[in-house]
Amino acid sequence: MGVAQVVIVGRPNVGKSSLFNWIINRRVAIVDDQAGVTRDRLTQLMCVGDRYFELVDTGGIGIEDVDNLTSHIEEQIETAIESANIILFVVDTRDGLVPLDEDVAKRLRYTKVPVICVANKTDAEPLDAQANEFYRLGRGKLVRVSTQQNRGKQELLDEIFERLPDETAEGPPPEPMMKVAIVGRRNTGKSTFVNTLAQAERMIVSEVPGTTRDSVDVRFELDGKAFMAIDTPGLRRRKSISTDIDFYSTHRAERSIRRADVVLLFLDATERISKVDKQLCGYIAEQYKPCIFVVNKWDMMAASLPTEKWVHYLRDTFRTMRYAPIAFVTGKTGKNVKALLNHGQMLFKQARTRVSTSDLNRLLKAAIENNPPPLYRNRQPKIYYTTQVGEEPPTVVLFCNQPQAISENYRRYLLGVFRDNLPYAEVPIKLYLRKRESAEPAEAVEGERQPAAK
Repeated sequence: MGVAQVVIVGRPNVGKSSLFNWIINRRVAIVDDQAGVTRDRLTQLMCVGDRYFELVDTGGIGIEDVDNLTSHIEEQIETAIESANIILFVVDTRDGLVPLDEDVAKRLRYTKVPVICVANKTDAEPLDAQANEFYRLGRGKLVRVSTQQNRGKQELLDEIFERLPDETAEGPPPEPMMKVAIVGRRNTGKSTFVNTLAQAERMIVSEVPGTTRDSVDVRFELDGKAFMAIDTPGLRRRKSISTDIDFYSTHRAERSIRRADVVLLFLDATERISKVDKQLCGYIAEQYKPCIFVVNKWDMMAASLPTEKWVHYLRDTFRTMRYAPIAFVTGKTGKNVKALLNHGQMLFKQARTRVSTSDLNRLLKAAIENNPPPLYRNRQPKIYYTTQVGEEPPTVVLFCNQPQAISENYRRYLLGVFRDNLPYAEVPIKLYLRKRESAEPAEAVEGERQPAAK
C-alpha cells in the first residue's frame, strides 16, 4: 500500500489553503481573499507519531472559475477524493452553515473513508457553540480550529492519527533521488511535461495563460528510482505583475528553483526567446543551479528548422551559461523525455563531485604558468593555492595576496580551465578569492595545501 492520503476539501474561501500551510508549518499554498486561487492538487509529506501521510490541498468545490477551468478543477478534486484515506471537510464558523456546505456534504455522503468536519475560523471559545450547527451535516466528529489564532491543531492531528490505516506505520516512502524544477514563461508546456512524467493527468493543462498558480510537487519513478518534479507557474515580465496571485506565483517559482537539484528551463520552439526567459536564466545563474535548456514542442519545428540553428541561437543569447546542455523534446508525446532526465542525473552527479586539493593545485599551477594573472598597479598578483570547500554547487576558494588584483576576466579564465579539466563540464562553479592570512604558508601553488583554520 502507498502512503495514506489526507485530502482537504470544502467550498471556496473557507480557509483550506491556510489550513494546509498551518498543518505543515510552511507557506506552500497561495492564500488570497480571491476565491478560486487553488486549482491543482498540492501535496506535502507529513509524519504524526510514527505514521506517515500526504496532506493534499484542493480547489474550492462549486467555484465558477474565471478562466472557464471549472471542469478541470472538479476533475482534480474528484481524483483527490477517490484516492483519499481520510477527508478533512472544512467549513467556516464565521459564515455559519450555507447551502454550498450542504452540497459538499452530499457529495461526500457515499465515500467509504473517514471524514472529519473541521470548523475553521473558530477563533475563540465563544464561537464554539456557533460551530455546533455543522453537526447537521451528519459528518460525526467536529473539530474546531483557527489557523489565525493557532487553535486546535493538536486535536486535529490526533483525530487524523487515530484514523490513519495501519499500513502507514511501515515507514516513510523513499526520498526522491533528485528534485527537478520545471520553469519557464507561460504556455511553454511545463504542466503537459509533468503529466507525461507522472503518466497521469496530475496537472491542469489548458491554453489559458497562467493556468498553474502554485508550485506543485509531483513524485514519479524512472527505472525504479524515485524523483520529484516541481511544476511551477509560468512567469510574466516583472512590470506585468499586477495582482497578489501573480506576485505569489513568481515567488513560488523562484523558491522552487532554490530548492531544486536540477532546473529545466522550458522554451517554446515556436517562439523567440523573451525577456522573461532571460530573467529566469539570470536567476538560475545567481542560484548556481545545474540547468538544461529544454526546447519543447520540437515536433512542430523539426521539419523546418535544424537543431544547430537553435543551438547557436541559445548560445548567442545566454552567453554566461554556454556550459548548460540543450535538449529538444516533445512533452506531449514523451519524445526524448527519458534522455533528458538521464542527462539531468548526470548534472546532479557532477554537482556533487569533490576533487582533491592536490589535483586542484596541479591544475591551477599549470593554468598560471600558461597564462599568468595580469599586472595590478604594476605588480604581479600571487595565487598561492586552492581547495574545494563545498558541493552543490562545487565551491572553490583561491588563496592569494590581493583578491582585488585578480580581474573578472582572469577569474573567468580560471573557471574555464576548471570546467574543461574537472568533472564539472556542464554545471556552475562558485569561485571565491580569499586573502592568505599571515600565519599561512607563503609558498606558491605546489602539491596539496589546506587553508588554516579560522
